[in-house]
Amino acid sequence: MAQRKPSAAGVANTLLDLVSQIPASTHKVSNTPVKDSAQVIKSASLRAASVSAALAIPPGPLGMVTILPDLILIWRIQAQMVSDIAAIHGKTGFLTREALLFCLFKHGATQLFRDIVVRVGERYVLRKTSLRMVQRLCERLGLRVTQRMLGASISRWIPVAGAVAVGWYTRYDTKQVGQSALDLFSKDIDTDELKDVTESERNLP
Repeated sequence: MAQRKPSAAGVANTLLDLVSQIPASTHKVSNTPVKDSAQVIKSASLRAASVSAALAIPPGPLGMVTILPDLILIWRIQAQMVSDIAAIHGKTGFLTREALLFCLFKHGATQLFRDIVVRVGERYVLRKTSLRMVQRLCERLGLRVTQRMLGASISRWIPVAGAVAVGWYTRYDTKQVGQSALDLFSKDIDTDELKDVTESERNLP
């Protein structure tokens, strides 16, 4: 019996729910932010890898059912990591839904953020957008994620070795998210409002 695969719209809604509730952090501003951020990234990467590998152990159709729950759990771990890195740098006030999406997906979808998070020399300009534009961004990301799921689903049919591969990739992916967050929050950040929302939405690829 064929398993129902998550739709792009379903993934987009999940992402929108995720970034609409920015996780709080218990970390304080650090005198050694790079060192402490590295420790946060290492811890989150190992945790994400173990969760992802465990959920990938069931083979075949049962393993297919765990793909979206796996992603949701991993995104939550990564979102908490981003929040912790922002707190360590004293930049919690800049952790908007746009900034969180940027950190989570910059390494795989840089082009989607070209009008939202702009690097100017050694600082970033973080632009606040409309809810509609965030929804459109989540829709684009949802489509990319579901396309990636097609390749990831193959490993769910390979017992043990598939789980190891999934865990390794999740660890790598989480490290990339951490590096994006570290790069953003270690720089000076200016804020701006994206006034021409209609034009920007039209330019989203």
